[in-house]
Parts: sequence; structure tokens; C-alpha cells
Amino acid sequence: MTPKRRRILVTGAAGFIGMHTAGALIDRGDEVVGVDNFDPYYDVALKEARLGRLARRAGFAFERLDLADGEAVSRLFRDGAFDGAVHLAAQPGVRYSLVNPGAYLRANVDAFGHVLEGCRHARLAHLVYASSSSVYGANHTLPFSEDQPTDHPVSLYAATKKADELMAHSYSHLYRLPATGLRFFTVYGPWGRPDMAPMLFTRAILAGEPITVFNHGRMRRDFTYVDDIVEGVVRVLDRPPGPDAASGAPWAIYNIGNHEAVELSEFIATLERLLGRRAERRYLPMQAGDVEATYASIDRLAALTGFAPRTPLATGLARFVDWYRDWYRTGAA
Repeated sequence: MTPKRRRILVTGAAGFIGMHTAGALIDRGDEVVGVDNFDPYYDVALKEARLGRLARRAGFAFERLDLADGEAVSRLFRDGAFDGAVHLAAQPGVRYSLVNPGAYLRANVDAFGHVLEGCRHARLAHLVYASSSSVYGANHTLPFSEDQPTDHPVSLYAATKKADELMAHSYSHLYRLPATGLRFFTVYGPWGRPDMAPMLFTRAILAGEPITVFNHGRMRRDFTYVDDIVEGVVRVLDRPPGPDAASGAPWAIYNIGNHEAVELSEFIATLERLLGRRAERRYLPMQAGDVEATYASIDRLAALTGFAPRTPLATGLARFVDWYRDWYRTGAA
């Protein structure tokens, strides 16, 4: 049953998942307040275009705000009268964390601390926040399940996401703040990030340039279509966690993935078929901070929500390619 109309804060609203999530909440009748700081980590014009799609819609309001500014965040929550929050703002990317670690500490730790403080004082009914499959780090047991240890991150990005989970637990325990972390697995689809494989590979293939394939192609990823991620986020938002079995805190963690480890060669071959062009591959060793395979166990998510991601890779990539051609005006191959 659809809950009554609520006022929901969505951070990172000009981001890839943020735009789609805000749109889905508006579609079902919620009022959404979006915030974003338009960090120039990637093309700000793409973020502005995403926001433009939301700004035209009734039920959406926006504030440009840096969550690392504690006073601004305090005011946001004090004046916002939010019923819930979906925290998607972050500094993404494993590889960039090797060269600019400070950006991750600021955006993923300091900013998240301010969000937790805002939720605590506003007594929000539920905070849902983005974690990452990267927290599984050096684990090699597949599929990854939520009860596996996550004590050996192999990138600072992963470490900051693990820190978010721990910080959220402490706030849940101390202040009874209902908080749910969602470990996203390799999200792709229309309006995606330019630093991720679908965009990087598509641009290079259409330009006749080589694509960079790490670990000599011996990679597997649980590619998850963005609409499935959003469906999981929205369903979880409606279900604040009960007491955690270990601590009694109203806190939970769930994977959201497609429950399929796809070989990178299959991903590239599917993209080649959709683009009508062959890719020139440039093979390199494994990059520091990366992992060979990701694969999500989604039993807990399905048990909670009755939902499991189900979009086939070929279907999702076809939708992405259609969007890419339209956005970048590349035309048919």
C-alpha cells in the first residue's frame, strides 16, 4: 500500500541515482527537496541537465548546498520539516580516491556526519543512505552477503563507505535514529556517470579509440540497472528497520544488485552489438584499489521488500545506448 504523501530530502539530487530517485518519489506523490553542490568531479553540464528535468516538475524544490558545511546542513534540517531522507550525495569512484583522498574524507565522512546530526535533531522517521559493494574489499567468497566481514577495504573510497555504515550504526544505537544502508552494485543506465565503464567504453568505441581493459579482461561485475536500484531504494524507505539482532539499534544493511556476475568480455560484446562497432582493446594489469569480481546476494532485500532487481544486461544497455545517442547526438552507427 502506498504511504501518504511525505516530504523527503534527496541529497545528490543532480547526480545519476539521485535524479532517478527523486523522480520516482515525485511519481508516487511525495514532495521532494533536492540538494546538490555541483562538484566538478565530472561534467557539471550533465548534472545541470539532470536537475533541469526535475525542476520542471510539481512537487520538487531544490537548494544548492555543500553538505560539508555543517551550519548550512543544520539550517536545512531545522527548516525542512522532512519525514525522511535519502542520502545519495558522495564523492564516487575507486580510482580517483588514489589521487585525491581528501575529497573522500570531506564528502563521504564529514558531510555524512552533518547529515546524521541533522537527522538526529529533526527526529526523522528514516534515513536511507548509499553504501557500496566496494566495502567487501578483499573478500573472495561469492556471492557477497551482508553477514560477511568488511574489515579489509582495498581503497579509501571503500573505507569511507564502511565508515558511513559504522557512523550510522552509532547514531541508531545512541539516538534511536532509524537508518538503512544500501550497498549498490555497479549501477548503470541512462544519465549515468561519465567516469564509469558504459560511458567510457561507448564514447571510445564510437570515436574509434581503444578502450582500457584492466586485469587483462579477467573481471566480473554485478551490473545493476538504475531503475532496479531506485525501486529498491523507494521500497526500503517505506520500511524503517527494526532492532538489529546484535545491538538492538534500528539499523540495517542490504545489498542491491542484479544477482549475476557478468564477465567483462560479455559486457563489451553486448555493447559492441548495440553500437554496431567493434572495440579496440588495450589490456592493462589490475589497478590498485580494484577487485576482480562483485556479485550480490539479495535474499535479505527480497525478504524485506518482495522485490529483486531483474533487468537483463542487454535490455538495460540498450536503453543506455539509446539515451547516449540522443544526449550526445551521435546518430546511428
